[in-house]
Amino acid sequence: MSEVEEFEELRPLLFSIAYRILGSVGEAEDAVQETWLRFDGSATRPTSVKAFLSATVTRISIDVLRSARVRREEYVGPWFPEPLLSDPYQDPARAAELADSVSMAALLLLERLSPLERAVFVLRQVFGFGFDEVATAVGRSEAACRQLLVRARRHMEAGRPRFETVRAEWEELASRFFDAFHEGDVAGLRELLAADVSMVGDGGGKAPQLARAVIGAESVARLLASLSIKLVRIDVTFEPHEVNGGPGAIFHDRDGKVLYALVLDVLDGRIQTIRTVINPDKLGHVGPVADAWAITREIKQARRPEE
Repeated sequence: MSEVEEFEELRPLLFSIAYRILGSVGEAEDAVQETWLRFDGSATRPTSVKAFLSATVTRISIDVLRSARVRREEYVGPWFPEPLLSDPYQDPARAAELADSVSMAALLLLERLSPLERAVFVLRQVFGFGFDEVATAVGRSEAACRQLLVRARRHMEAGRPRFETVRAEWEELASRFFDAFHEGDVAGLRELLAADVSMVGDGGGKAPQLARAVIGAESVARLLASLSIKLVRIDVTFEPHEVNGGPGAIFHDRDGKVLYALVLDVLDGRIQTIRTVINPDKLGHVGPVADAWAITREIKQARRPEE
């Protein structure tokens, strides 16, 4: 194969590595493009193209993550990863690791790790690279990488729920949830929510967002039902869609532009967390983005007098 063909064959893997390290679709795509430029500009051909490209995209992603950490510390409100509608890399032998690691909950846990811990965890735990390859990618000894992985696993396991939900269960629960949401059915929604469910949004100061997390099944159910009624009045629609390997939906304005992504975190037969990503900077890869501020003004103008 030519260099271009080899690179394109590995592009899905490179993107998936970069996205899990960075939590950003745009930054991951940029890291992959920079990897190509370095590969194309290399004077020598590597013995293993896969190893070379994987190491290169990892090092680039680590550098980007270090600078991104500063920006995220100054971020307005909660920071969530950019929603990923479809992971381009598939490996049946590691399907469980790949699916688990791309969830919103897992990516937020990865935020607790140092850039090196995160890279080592992603390469070794998720993609199954050998410690020799991991060491080359992050510029540390194999022994150091083993220690980094131990610490990373400890942090990840401490934050993980004790019980997992199988796909068929969350699909059925999500279907019931979106039916109840569409109908504005408070009782139907409340039945599906965990007692301590939380609803929180990421607007980044660039779109309307909840002032603080809404906690509790009753409060969240009433908020969702009220929101549904208001969105229907101004012709906002939603399409249930797998987001980050789990249940979610994409909301559109009347012109079909993306308003926000909603992601459900399901555990033990109940919805534990509802996250919305409305920051327009994080939605451009999904499609043309709506003006969320204008939507909010329209909602206020469409309120009935008694409200």
